[in-house]
Amino acid sequence: MARDEIEGPGPGVVVPSRTVEKDASAVVSELFVVHHRRLVGLAALLVDDRQVAEDVVQDAFAALHRHWRALRDQNAAVTYLNRAVVNGSRDVLRRGLRGKRASLRLVPRSEELQSAEQGVVAHEEAARMWGSVTSLPMRQRQVLVMRYYLEQSELEIAETLGISRGSVKQHASRGLAALAQEWEEQS
Repeated sequence: MARDEIEGPGPGVVVPSRTVEKDASAVVSELFVVHHRRLVGLAALLVDDRQVAEDVVQDAFAALHRHWRALRDQNAAVTYLNRAVVNGSRDVLRRGLRGKRASLRLVPRSEELQSAEQGVVAHEEAARMWGSVTSLPMRQRQVLVMRYYLEQSELEIAETLGISRGSVKQHASRGLAALAQEWEEQS
């Protein structure tokens, strides 16, 4: 099946080609195969619980399928999914259904083998960073996760969150400043 890469929703994001010609089930199935893992990662970073994240993503795909014919631009389905996952994650946090454990870390793992001591230090630093990120106000956290995890542009983040580019810049700046200050105080 031919797929076309597009710019916008994130790095290496692929949207199935000829989406307008196919029925909702086929297109949503294709989108699920291509984007499910990335969207679960996004939701897990926002809600701190992998199982809850999977539920949020499942709900986003179900909503996309239900509203497929009502989409003004069916080729913007990936943007719809990104927004639905961010909003669904926010709703989960508002309802207080968030889990206490973090399933994913913002720090990438090295491919070389580490000593036991290096592993402990790396784990403690990742846990410390994750604690710092989760202590940020929700909007700052969303902007930073979308910017540095999804590698989205300011415009993409603004469209997904429904805020202005200036607000994206402001939340990113304040979030990074808060992280820097917290780490400086702890050092």
